[in-house]
Amino acid sequence: MNHSWLTPSHFVMLGLLLGFAIAHSGLAALRMQAEKAIGARLYRVLFASVSLPLAVGLVIYFFNHRYDGAQLWQVQAVPGVREIVWVLSAVSFLFLYPATFNLLEIAAVQKPEVHLYETGIIRITRHPQMVGQLIWCIAHTLWLGTSFTLVTSIGLVLHHLFGVWHGDRRLSQRYSEAFEKVKSRTSIIPFLAIVQGRQTLYWQEFLRPAYIGVAIFVFLLWRSHPLLIQATAKVPW
Repeated sequence: MNHSWLTPSHFVMLGLLLGFAIAHSGLAALRMQAEKAIGARLYRVLFASVSLPLAVGLVIYFFNHRYDGAQLWQVQAVPGVREIVWVLSAVSFLFLYPATFNLLEIAAVQKPEVHLYETGIIRITRHPQMVGQLIWCIAHTLWLGTSFTLVTSIGLVLHHLFGVWHGDRRLSQRYSEAFEKVKSRTSIIPFLAIVQGRQTLYWQEFLRPAYIGVAIFVFLLWRSHPLLIQATAKVPW
């Protein structure tokens, strides 16, 4: 059986994803101990200094090898598919960056804290980043249709599913009974807690400047997408 479609880039991407997962989740697991040892701000700087370069490397490698391997399907010429992909991609960023994070804390301008949220998009799903990543993977796998993209998407989704368990575990250790109460009123599956009557959605909670920022970011990303692809193509990787 001919396996010529199984290019080395498939395994390289899986290795990069595994490395990112170990670094990102490993540092997250060590947060409480690390903050006690070096302080919250320095920990945030360390976390970003490790995670961001790895994430950028993943993006560059994905862009440069997205058409590797077997072409499983080709629907780019099908009417409406482009629009569906862009809508899904835009929605994914609303979940990936749910405006529950304090940007000043992320930049370590303010002292980074661990927050127990139960408002905004957390009412829809307790793990918006996992949902956003899943939507992003569906959109891009549909559009590209290659085995490399499928492998990348599977790896990303598996990492975020682990993050669901890992995140709940860390919050449970930190907040104990308080988190269990939040957990009982929220759901991992989007809208499930609302449908079951355990949660109520308040649309006014989404009228926040941060969501406008996300919308602007999505628009700029849409306009600059060809430039990003051209820029990453210049990286010999």
